[in-house]
Order: sequence, then C-alpha cells, then structure tokens
Amino acid sequence: MQNSCLKYLRIIFFFFFISAQPTYCQENKFSIIIADSLFQQKHYTEALAHYEKILANNQQYSPRMLLKMAFIKEGQHDFTGAMYYLHLYYSKTPNRAVLRKMEDLAQAHQLTGYEYSDLQFFKTQFNKYYLHLLEGMLVLAVIIITFTFFRRQNKPVSSNFKLGLVFYLGFILYYINYLDFGQEGIIRHNRIPVMSAPSAGATWLATANQGNKLKLTGEKDIWYEVQWKNQRAYIRKQNILVLP
Repeated sequence: MQNSCLKYLRIIFFFFFISAQPTYCQENKFSIIIADSLFQQKHYTEALAHYEKILANNQQYSPRMLLKMAFIKEGQHDFTGAMYYLHLYYSKTPNRAVLRKMEDLAQAHQLTGYEYSDLQFFKTQFNKYYLHLLEGMLVLAVIIITFTFFRRQNKPVSSNFKLGLVFYLGFILYYINYLDFGQEGIIRHNRIPVMSAPSAGATWLATANQGNKLKLTGEKDIWYEVQWKNQRAYIRKQNILVLP
C-alpha cells in the first residue's frame, strides 16, 4: 500500500515539474530568427513588429529580445514603449546597468517616477522568484499532507501540528490571493489630463506626458486612481500602460 502511494506521488511530482517548464514551438523559434535577422539588417520597424507578435501571442521572450525592443522604441521616440520593455527586462533580470539606463533616459527626457530604492529592488527580486516560491510551498504542502495521512493511521496527529498545518495552508492562500506590492503604470500619450475625481467634469489638476510612471492605487469604471505628486488623482485607463 505504501509503495503504491509513493509511486503515485512520484508520478504527480513528475507531471508537476514537467508542466512548470516553458514550451517553445518551432514556429516561435523561426519567428525569432526572422526578427533577429531584420534587426541585424537595421530594418527596425519590421523587426519590432515580429517581436511584438511573439510577445503578444506566446508571452515568451528572452532578455536580449526585450533590450532590442527597448532600443527600437527609444529610436522611435516612444519613451513609454522603451521604458515598458526595459522595466519588463529588469523585472525578470534585475541589473544595475538597466537601472542606470532607465534613470538616464528619464533624466534626459524629464520623466518622473523612476527613482529606485532598496524596497523597489526587493519587490523586483520577489516578483522574479514568486512562482518558484509558490511551487516550493505547494510541493512542501503536498509532502506534509501525505506524511500526515500515513502518520494518522498509526499514531494520532497532535492538535498543535494540525493548527500549524492550517496556518501554513492559510498563508499559501494569502500568498496567492492577497500578497501584493502594488501596481505601476506608464502614461501612453502626451497631454493627458489628470483629474481630481473619476469624471470628465471633475477639476483638472495637471497635464501629464508620455513616459512618466505612476503608482496605481485603485480603479473605478474607466478610470485608474493614481498617486500624483503625493495626492490622489484619476487618469483614464486607455491612457495608461500597466506594468507587469
């Protein structure tokens, strides 16, 4: 009985780790080869179209691909796009050089919201390993539950152990559903109105230009609630590119 259960667990773990690995199809690899070739030939617009299609359809990308996309966007003076791809690169591959690049680009074009602190570096590291931590906690939960199942057949499980298990499973649920360090977004276009309330008839506070990064603190209908110069403000959702 015990051997058959252990065999069953091995099968579960095998399929769990197999499903956790990324899959790459031949079509995707071929598209990347075409895009890289166009980039090397300095056909940047065509290369960007291929890269964006790969990213949109497959959500698969390499750090090098993101840097190329940011380079093209900067050359097109699309600073929202450039900052977005640099941020996406940094969120997956924290790198001081990319931080300096974003700060230099922000200073050169008078963009705000790109001041980085130790807390933001921690958030980046946490987001990078979020799924790995979750996988580890889930595997440990399966092991503990299985151990408890077999143990209770021979020896009663203590109340303290049960209570600890409940707290652990509760923490996993909290980790999945509620643990959040907040969202940020980049303004898509120039001359975007910043309003005092989620209404077109509200008081106009300022005009924001593309590339500036804001903290998103909530949403209501077609509006995002944002932090604008230490006060609550609202911008239409269509004018903000939400960062991952």
